[in-house]
Amino acid sequence: QVGNYKRTVKRIDDGHRLCNDLMNCIHERARIEKVYAQQLTEWAKRWKQLVEKGPQYGTVERAWCAFMSEAEKVSELHLEVKGSLMNEDFEKIKNWQKEAFHKQMMGGFKETKEAEDGFRKAQKPWAKKLKEVEAAKKAYHAACKEEKLAISRETNSKADPALNPEQLKKLQDKVERSKQDVLKTKEKYEKSLKELDNATPQYMENMEQVFEQCQQFEEKRLRFFREVLLEVQKHLDLSNVASYKNIYRELEQNIKSADAVEDLRWFRANQGPGMSMNWPQFEEWSADLNRTLSRREKKKASDGVTLTGINQTGDQVSQPNKHSSSLSVQSNTVQSVQSSYNPFEDEEDTGSTVSEKEDNKIKNVSSYEKNQSYPTDWSDEESNNPFSSTDANGDTNPFDEDTSPAMEVRVRALYDYEGQEQDELSFKAGDELTKMENEDEQGWCKGRLDNGQVGLYPANYVEPIQ
Repeated sequence: QVGNYKRTVKRIDDGHRLCNDLMNCIHERARIEKVYAQQLTEWAKRWKQLVEKGPQYGTVERAWCAFMSEAEKVSELHLEVKGSLMNEDFEKIKNWQKEAFHKQMMGGFKETKEAEDGFRKAQKPWAKKLKEVEAAKKAYHAACKEEKLAISRETNSKADPALNPEQLKKLQDKVERSKQDVLKTKEKYEKSLKELDNATPQYMENMEQVFEQCQQFEEKRLRFFREVLLEVQKHLDLSNVASYKNIYRELEQNIKSADAVEDLRWFRANQGPGMSMNWPQFEEWSADLNRTLSRREKKKASDGVTLTGINQTGDQVSQPNKHSSSLSVQSNTVQSVQSSYNPFEDEEDTGSTVSEKEDNKIKNVSSYEKNQSYPTDWSDEESNNPFSSTDANGDTNPFDEDTSPAMEVRVRALYDYEGQEQDELSFKAGDELTKMENEDEQGWCKGRLDNGQVGLYPANYVEPIQ
């Protein structure tokens, strides 16, 4: 029918819009792949640090860390997926769209105008004849109506005795003219219909020719979309990637290689009865060792404190020792925190960005590391004997309890305090804690929070609980 080709023409414009929709679809998926890869990397970095600083050791630690290695490798694969989607699939659609659709100066596309002009040109002669048929049909129907009206008037006049013969003659002439008009209009109507019927095959051929051109154009787009979607599927399907399978094959091997017996043997040799000891030996008196230093002076003298009371010697099992007796602790490594960190907390519930949480969670490494009450140094005065009960500077034997229960006193914080050093506590006004050592000459006390964290705090910031 006349004008119905517009649906076919509109399909060309829809094809251009569908290209944009497909590019947007791929772009959003690429962004998801990128965000997922970043989250995997951040998760692996944070937990790798937590595990390394935590109490786990040996082959089980390596098996645990294998999950972080898996995340890093999978992150790389998803970044490759993102790159393939944007650099190959997205660009391919963009270039095809640019080659298939040509914009005009006055708006629209050249392909749309060509299709519309082709349909209009093919339809114009037939539409003209159709218009003539409609006009002939209208004239014929009007003549038939007029004839019926004239016959009705003539019939009514014959029953009217008041009508003279001359008027009756006029009505009869009117009926005759109406019949002749009906014949003429009918003949013209039939003739125009015949001409339209004769023109219809050529019209259909011309219209189908233009339609097939549009079909071919649309077929190219459909085939191209199918080809692109198959390529996208290949890029997204990591199950067929050899390196992806190797990641989980390697992860399984690392987990199965965990050996409890080996770990227990290592711990016995490095942290238990099998470890080497630097047994006490006779040492000459030295003037340098006779100077007494307060805890605060020691801490300010150097940023790092090294434990050297026990030396690893002899044949030992070759494994990394995260908490060996020779341990260097940097004062600026871990910041004091107000509360413990929950690693399973939902990130989206807090409203913080992933990068902000990463900075905070790196600081909140492991409660194991923060709460260790390892002695920070041996006595540096009259004796270097770790077995002595009490040295000149008040350090105790590390094999005894850290603090006598009789020295512990419950106190309440009067003010807020934020720890400035690694070995200082942080608390709020009203918090309760346990004082473990009395005030030293610098005005500092040693205490323990209810969460187990041990450290120093200003003596005048608390009061005893009555």
